[in-house]
Amino acid sequence: MFIGNFTYSIDAKGRVSIPAKLRKYVKPDANDSFVITRGTVQCIDVYPLDIWREYVAAKVSKLNPFDPQEAIFIRMFLQEASEDKLDVQSRLIIPKSLIEYAGIEKEVFILGAMQKIELWNPNIYQEYIKKSDKSYEEIAKEVMKM
Repeated sequence: MFIGNFTYSIDAKGRVSIPAKLRKYVKPDANDSFVITRGTVQCIDVYPLDIWREYVAAKVSKLNPFDPQEAIFIRMFLQEASEDKLDVQSRLIIPKSLIEYAGIEKEVFILGAMQKIELWNPNIYQEYIKKSDKSYEEIAKEVMKM
């Protein structure tokens, strides 16, 4: 389970280092490979290959390609997806189109988000968090009902 946050730089070639504190949660089944795609908000989702296959691809493959809404989602979700493997310096190459989609410039806010890693422009992330009209306490009460 990925947790925590980090602020790193992205280089001119679109490479981002994956922090060691997150890499330790990548299972050997992933073979240091990741699927990188657009998030449902203005960020980039990075999934270890084993998680991608087991959860994400399995769920997407159950969608009905003849249902117009499901078909457009499949296309939008997968059109920018790419697979990459960590290099010797533990970096991934992020496609330019995804960097532009997320508005990432020089700094990258890296967020551990349970089964995936999210890459954000730090300013966009802060604005996203501020947009909520509810406090953390109110949200926690609603979503963590016991």
